[in-house]
Formats: sequence, C-alpha cells, structure tokens
Amino acid sequence: MPLQITRAPLASGCVETWTLNDPASRNALSEAMVDSLLAACERAAADADLRGVVLRGAGGHFCAGGSLGGFAKTIGQPLAAGEADPLVPLNRRFGTLLQALCALPQWLVVAVEGAAMGGGFGLVCCADQVLAHTSAQFATPEVTLGIVPAQIAPFVVRRLGPSAARRCLLTGERWDAAAAQRLGLVDDVVEGDMDAAVRAAIARHAAAAPHAVAATKRLLLAQPETPLPALLDEAAIAFSQALRGPEAPQGLAAFAARKAPPWSANS
Repeated sequence: MPLQITRAPLASGCVETWTLNDPASRNALSEAMVDSLLAACERAAADADLRGVVLRGAGGHFCAGGSLGGFAKTIGQPLAAGEADPLVPLNRRFGTLLQALCALPQWLVVAVEGAAMGGGFGLVCCADQVLAHTSAQFATPEVTLGIVPAQIAPFVVRRLGPSAARRCLLTGERWDAAAAQRLGLVDDVVEGDMDAAVRAAIARHAAAAPHAVAATKRLLLAQPETPLPALLDEAAIAFSQALRGPEAPQGLAAFAARKAPPWSANS
C-alpha cells in the first residue's frame, strides 16, 4: 500500500499517522500515492472523531518528490496539433491534493527525516507544524532539471514569503534542517528520537478544542484571498459561533477551575 494509516486514541477523539510507504523510491509521489492521500483527506474532512494528522515517510526519508515514471514516454515529445495534453490534469491533481491538505479541519504535523524534495517540499508547506530531524534535506530542484515547480509554487510562497520562495524555487538550493528553520519552513529541529518529538507535538496540539481549531484554520486559509472587510466579517461570525457553542463554556470553566479541558490530553 502506498499510504499506511494508523489510528491512536487521545483523551477525546483520536489522531492518525499517515505514512508515505514506498521506501524503494524514497516515497516518491506516484499516481497511486497521490490518489491515496486525496482519499485520506476526503475521509478525514468528514471524520468528527479525528483531532489531528501526522504525515511521515517510511524507510528514513520523507518524500523524494514527484515520480516521473509515468511521464517517461512524453518527455521531450511535442503534442500533435489540436491534441489535449494529458499531463495537465495529472499535474493539476497534485495541486488539488495540496489544497486538500491545507484545508484539513484537523491540525497537520509533518515529520521529516531524510529527503523532502520537489513535491515532498510542497507537502511540507501544507503543515501546521513541521518537525525536521537533523538528517533532513530540503530542496526544490525542478528548475535544475528543466522542469517547472508548478503546483507547489503558490504553497511555497505562502509558507516562506516571496523572497525566500524565489531563492528556493529559482535555484534548487539544498537546505539542511537548521537552514530550513532559519528560513521559516521548519518549526522544530529534532536531534534525537523523532517518535518522541511527534508525541510531544501531539500533546501540544491536543490542548486545543477541535471545533475552534477547524474554524481558525478556515480563517487562516481564507486570509490571502479574501478582502480584509469580508474576512473580518467572517471572523466575527466564527467568534460568536464559538462563544455560543459547547467548547467555550467547557474551556472557560476548566480555565477558571485550573483544570484541563475535556479535549486535552491532560484531562
């Protein structure tokens, strides 16, 4: 199976680990891998018990990028006159996956060991928190291969900002975990046990109320595209709905009593 999914309980709800599972290719993004991730996102979006997702790679690497195996016969071959290019929808499907990962109502932690290249770099840019082992290496080498980093570019800009994104996308420069942290791609560099770091990240995120997380993520996702007045209108509605909903009374009462709220791992 190109994607392995495991589920573990929390104090309230559960967390899933999605493991890219093709070590022989360093977990390259084959059509089957992309399809499996899209299906997982679609299911997760409707899963009220799911609190968060951890995305990892098997075999000591995160993801070596897009798999060109299916494109081999098309490389360097022009289209016939009037022919629709089948590469366009295939490439665009990966962009759909990146959108779906960003739009998950749950928090998304990406844990990177080894290579995170090209499309794998794009997956990293969708995370709410990025953990990078000291073994991690990040790059977008497409332009050095004569290829355009087409679908990942908007997500790299959103994560890094225009200046760092230009440096990354236009040179193919390789970054270690420390450099990636300085440039804003990585949140935490892990020197020791990645499993322990993942558990600590889950515990931090588990302190947040699930409906509040989902509403906040919707606002964050809308922020670059929505005019400020409309965004603030939407934010006011989200605030009022949260205050009138079930989580705010529980969270505020727990705070006043100096206790953990019912959704917390410490409750």
